Amino acid sequence: MTTDLAKFAKDNGVKYFMISFTDLFGAQRAKLVPTRAIAGMQEDGAGFAGFATYLDLTPAHPDMLAVPDPSSVIQLPWKPEIAWVAGNCVMEDQDVAQAPRNVLRRLIAEAASEGMHVKTGVEAEFFLLSPEGTQIADPLDTAGKPCYDQQTMMRSYEVIREISDYMLDLGWGAYQNDHEDANGQWEMNWDFNDALTMADQHSFFKFMTKTVAEKHGMRATFMPKPIEGLTGNGCHAHISVWDAPGKDAKVNVFAAEKSDSPTGELGLSEQGKHFLGGIMKHASALAAITNPTVNSYKRINAPRTMSGATWAPNSVTWTGNNRTHMVRVPGPGRFELRLPDGAANPYLLQAVIIAAGLSGVRSKAEPGKRHDIDMYAEGHKVKGAPKLPLNMLDALRAYDRDKELKAMMGEEFSAAFLKMKHEEWNRFVSHFTSWERENTIDI
Repeated sequence: MTTDLAKFAKDNGVKYFMISFTDLFGAQRAKLVPTRAIAGMQEDGAGFAGFATYLDLTPAHPDMLAVPDPSSVIQLPWKPEIAWVAGNCVMEDQDVAQAPRNVLRRLIAEAASEGMHVKTGVEAEFFLLSPEGTQIADPLDTAGKPCYDQQTMMRSYEVIREISDYMLDLGWGAYQNDHEDANGQWEMNWDFNDALTMADQHSFFKFMTKTVAEKHGMRATFMPKPIEGLTGNGCHAHISVWDAPGKDAKVNVFAAEKSDSPTGELGLSEQGKHFLGGIMKHASALAAITNPTVNSYKRINAPRTMSGATWAPNSVTWTGNNRTHMVRVPGPGRFELRLPDGAANPYLLQAVIIAAGLSGVRSKAEPGKRHDIDMYAEGHKVKGAPKLPLNMLDALRAYDRDKELKAMMGEEFSAAFLKMKHEEWNRFVSHFTSWERENTIDI
């Protein structure tokens, strides 16, 4: 049943709606709409100039309308007079094909037509920094192995508790919070859900976390590698496929009785194996979406960190319950993709997982050899496993070569994404750095 946003406002004391959409680079854009106007906005959408955001549009394009999806509405726990609602981008009565939420919606529908309903959970890691973003907010957080540090947890308790309380109030099923492997780094977990719901929650979580941090005089960042020498921000995704969406889901179709095959003995079904096969098949191209910034490749190709491990992959390998590989299968019925980082667009992350998995199921792709070694210590022994891209340009080229994945994601989206990301790369390489001066001035 469609939620009437005007009635929602009246019933919940909402004075304003924040109609939000996420652009190609993951930036969240919004208009603040008074409740008196929301009925019209629910029907027609809020107008935006698409060129003013990271979308491949020009100043000559007509208005882009963000039509609110009432099923996504979230009343801001810290300012309940405002409700956030995700918008679907429309132009001249047609979905904007390059808009990330539309890409995801189309792929969800495509998977559903084949009886596949993807559910995911994300582990969104972040740092708490000083307001200017140059140092860790807690000056006492200096341990060589700070992961799970309970003393540091208590010093940052008010920030973490406030975010966790809000997730509990929203009914997300928050279940654990911890200090992560880097000084100043945190992870907060909530229940898995349908891919679109999870993307909306992931998007809102980033907004909420940044807002709460600012309230406490800190800056929260999901940047993949904000501090040199420390573990970077991952965004691991736990993936399963079910027989129906939402609460109607009864059967996890990735779960199976254990058998003698490399995937079967881990409790992964044949469909789960082929879905994993699609992830492995498209991994190098996947990185353009899951690791979308120049800084991303400081995380997945990093030297050993101060804590002793990067906790990030650099090769296309999979395993059982072993965190040193790109994919691990920690138990029956699901697997964890450890490639994505904190810069991943919440909607494109879910979309590319579905696209690669659908490709694998359709082609009955095999995931390749299972490796159960410590990749950090013995990775050099693995023969034939592709290395992940060394930088953003390599990832973009890999994506451009992967004709099947580009088509699955949508040709219009892929063309826009590649164009704008190549422009970003060109801006990066034309930037003059202090490293160049320091290392070449006397040559």
